Amino acid sequence: MTAGRKRLTLAALAALAVLGPAGCGDDASGPRSGSGGPGVTGTVTVFAAASLTESFTQLGRDFEAANPGVKVTFSFAGSSALANQINQGAPADVFAAAAPANMTTVTDAGNADGSPRAFVRNQLVIAVPKGNPDRVAGLADLARPGVKVALCAEQVPCGAAAKRALDTAKVPLSPVTLEQDVKAALAKVRLGEVDAALVYRTDAKAAAADVDGIEFPESAGAVNDYPIVVLRDAPNPAAARAFVGYVFSDAGRSVLTSAGFQTP
Repeated sequence: MTAGRKRLTLAALAALAVLGPAGCGDDASGPRSGSGGPGVTGTVTVFAAASLTESFTQLGRDFEAANPGVKVTFSFAGSSALANQINQGAPADVFAAAAPANMTTVTDAGNADGSPRAFVRNQLVIAVPKGNPDRVAGLADLARPGVKVALCAEQVPCGAAAKRALDTAKVPLSPVTLEQDVKAALAKVRLGEVDAALVYRTDAKAAAADVDGIEFPESAGAVNDYPIVVLRDAPNPAAARAFVGYVFSDAGRSVLTSAGFQTP
């Protein structure tokens, strides 16, 4: 390598480092090219909320295509479970949670590299079987005799949001099951085990072949912001920062908004 080419390579790597822990500095739009730049190789492991399954899977494919030599692996689950795994030493590069409270569990333990930043927000709907056979129009209908409802457990972001919405509507509800993530609650509807579930708008949209999503006004007061951060002990910090930068890029935002997420 000539001295000139070496200087250019070092300059490019320095520019990548300036992106910082969130991969995009103070500009919420992040890098627009979708490429991690020189030196971004290896595997990047992303722990992400279950409601990000479809959109992050697509983002992973797109990121790999834009960065040959990088492999993205995911662990999707309830944000509270993922936060506990990280704090117990599970190896991961990036954490994307469905609510700030679960991210705080990780940051308070000193396991974040920098400050988390919200990249999307999400809102609840009532998921019912296709065609809405019970004619559910709002939260009050979920308390009708004989209507079986699934909710997320309260420590899970979708469960905490559901509690806020139900409290606002003053609807006393006794769910037949409490699930550990939003996908599990939605699966109860798809399998015909319950008549309705409170899930995120994006999850109902992803399952539109099987369920209808019923909007309700109280959901506006129970919106969840989704923060993301590179982890302190990330095995591949360069690729982790590049992936987070891609989430904030125009290409990343396009995937997320197409899935039904809102911009913070």
